[in-house]
Amino acid sequence: QVQLQESGPGLVKPSQTLSLTCTVSGGSITTNYYYWSWIRQPPGKGLEWIGYMSYSGSTYYTPSLQSRTSISRDTSKNQFTLQLSSVTPEDTAVYYCAGTKLRGAAALTSPSAYGFWGQGTQVTVAS
Repeated sequence: QVQLQESGPGLVKPSQTLSLTCTVSGGSITTNYYYWSWIRQPPGKGLEWIGYMSYSGSTYYTPSLQSRTSISRDTSKNQFTLQLSSVTPEDTAVYYCAGTKLRGAAALTSPSAYGFWGQGTQVTVAS
């Protein structure tokens, strides 16, 4: 059973870089056809997909956040990391890491495509 666990600071100051790490157990992040995403939910709003890293290391980000987003990985630790730069209070949200195995024409930019989820971590942007 694949399990994911987010870690990182719960409070980030405006203009700084938010950095979160997802540790995956029960499976390798390099296993063929698996995709690993970051998804967030601002207070009172729906889930927002941020970006993914594929099993091969390729990345794709939502256009609205692309200029501020970077997803990287450490295969030796079976972890992938989100960095979101120049944060503002509007980036306050519960952040989730999630994974899925690509099946057909699944929309990997939709949170509903993901079957494995971390429990989520609250990140607040405030001075």
